[in-house]
Amino acid sequence: MVTVDRLLTVDQVAERLGTGLRFPRRLIEERRITFVKVGRHVRIPESAVDEYVSSHTVEPIVLRPSSAYRRAA
Repeated sequence: MVTVDRLLTVDQVAERLGTGLRFPRRLIEERRITFVKVGRHVRIPESAVDEYVSSHTVEPIVLRPSSAYRRAA
């Protein structure tokens, strides 16, 4: 069974990322995100947005409680 990925417009991607329109357009122009050309329209697969977000997610550093209170002399 083939799962069809939902194609998002640039406006939808900008809203989903919480950015302006210029940011997803720049991602497309710089080929930093997967996109599909449908005629003259550009669409971005939903999975590509999820992949972009997950690959650019920075995990927090967890400090050990004993080292959190030490200070350098």
